[in-house]
Amino acid sequence: MKKIFTCFLLSCFSICAIAQQKNVTPDSRLADLDVVLNKVLKDQKVAGFAVAITEGDQIIYSKGFGYRDVEGKKPVTPNTLFAIGSSSKAFTSALLGLLEKDGKLSLDGKATTYLPQLRFFNDNMNNQITVRDMMCHRTGLSRYDYSWYLFNTLNRDSILQRVKYMEPNAGLREKWQYNNYMFLAQGMIAEKITGKTWEQNIKEKFFIPLEMTRSNTSIYDMQKDSDASLPYTLEKDSVIKKMEYYDISGMGPAGSINSSVNEMAHWLQLWTSGGRYHGKEILPSSYIGQAESAQMVMSGALPGEFKDIYSASYGLGWMISSYRGYYLVEHGGNIDGFSANAAFFPSDDIGIVVLTNQNGSPVPGLVRNTIADRIFKLNKIDWNGEQNKKKEEARKKENDEKPEAGEEQVLNTKPSHPARNYVGFYENPIAGTVDVSQRGDSLFATLGKERIFLKHYHYDVFEARDIDKKGKIDTTSSNFRMNFSFGTDGKITGVSLPMDGKPLVFAFRPKAVALTKEMLDKYTGDYNLGKTVVKVYLKDKTLFVSLPGQRDYETTSLGAHSFKVNALAGYSLKFELNGDLVESLTVKQPNGNFKAVRKK
Repeated sequence: MKKIFTCFLLSCFSICAIAQQKNVTPDSRLADLDVVLNKVLKDQKVAGFAVAITEGDQIIYSKGFGYRDVEGKKPVTPNTLFAIGSSSKAFTSALLGLLEKDGKLSLDGKATTYLPQLRFFNDNMNNQITVRDMMCHRTGLSRYDYSWYLFNTLNRDSILQRVKYMEPNAGLREKWQYNNYMFLAQGMIAEKITGKTWEQNIKEKFFIPLEMTRSNTSIYDMQKDSDASLPYTLEKDSVIKKMEYYDISGMGPAGSINSSVNEMAHWLQLWTSGGRYHGKEILPSSYIGQAESAQMVMSGALPGEFKDIYSASYGLGWMISSYRGYYLVEHGGNIDGFSANAAFFPSDDIGIVVLTNQNGSPVPGLVRNTIADRIFKLNKIDWNGEQNKKKEEARKKENDEKPEAGEEQVLNTKPSHPARNYVGFYENPIAGTVDVSQRGDSLFATLGKERIFLKHYHYDVFEARDIDKKGKIDTTSSNFRMNFSFGTDGKITGVSLPMDGKPLVFAFRPKAVALTKEMLDKYTGDYNLGKTVVKVYLKDKTLFVSLPGQRDYETTSLGAHSFKVNALAGYSLKFELNGDLVESLTVKQPNGNFKAVRKK
């Protein structure tokens, strides 16, 4: 997934195209492969990548290219660890395949039965969505990726709670739509049934029996390894820049595995051998057959420029297509600074894995295709050249294209409120909290770990500009804009952010203002509201308001002698002073404002 906010700019490094290892087993079909992959490294400006090819129970090719650490000139090896992102999904679904074999669940059983804390938007979804529906992305839910990516947390229960607020945009089993939350739920089902964490299950059921001794599920464990890659991105098609690692452990079952091509080769051998590794069954053949068969049509995928590449469907954690007459099962993966592709041809006992430390890279796919052409002795397509053409066409289009008619910035406008009025918390149950703060006349926002500068665009719309670790604000214009809204009383009520292809509204909540007990004490007393007496009293350091026949309500200071009534939405107290003496208060509520005079 491409990161919305840019990262700290590093100097550009020249990458040498160096193959780091010799072939494990020389193969005449791959005679020119080193030369081609070195050219890919150079042309695509990749920091580094690694490749492994399996045939039956043999690894017939295994090499690293470029650098796992550009600054330190440390080469990639076939044992270098990379984050594999969503290539992890097949591991998670396979756990459920094992549980079905043991009679502990049915893939066609109701998902909420196995995970009671999982709740969807309505009862129809709760009662009908099966485990299999989640495994093949056909629940009716779209991606909602920004809601976990920007508002990241390590707490899986917290992330899962967001699902019940996600409104479907398609009917159940009507449309294929990728959704990472559904793979989180699968991992949590395995946790619920086994009493072990997803991480423990992955290690015990796959890493240990497949001899994947250095593979892990934690970005922190990966960093401790002596042969781990650093994450990089490519900017302006030429500048290789280091990125920060992204901790995806909260959403781990959807994509937090880190591995090497040598160890991922063992995983692919498991699949090409029908579920066995070194003769021992790891996965039942019945599950293997389901997982690598079409469960849901992804799209029509008619033949395009290349007439012998077509079809697209999804199995259980795998994507399925026809590659030039060969049945291809594969899954890509992208997370900050890394891209991956794990693929196999089940009818031909061939597996190919490509891992790279480049963000959002086309390299895994084009390298996989380059290898497949040679393995199957097909007329070779210059996939690297095709990618170069695409880049050139994109550059030309960008240079030639006139700005599209549409939303234009309205110049010489101002925000409707002073900066201080926008300060507060903005909350949405699907995502989390946006914290807007003020420094001088400028506004800033915090979304998860991201801190951004809000540059006024027009009216109450602000552009999100990245701030690097040194506090430098990015000057590049951004399409990520935040639109503040206000009610009929003129007060700020919320902000909308462009998430999941549509605006998502975050409701405004004022920030509490810390007051001492002595400062609060001046508001206490009895206030006459007609024939009703409103009592205001202090308990510890909290101001309470009491009305006859009702429970006492706790309040939170908002500053400027105003207090929010915590338990009642839209209710607040505003005290009026004469000098330092409080003379009255106004009870503000949805049906009007009511003034109460303080008893002397």
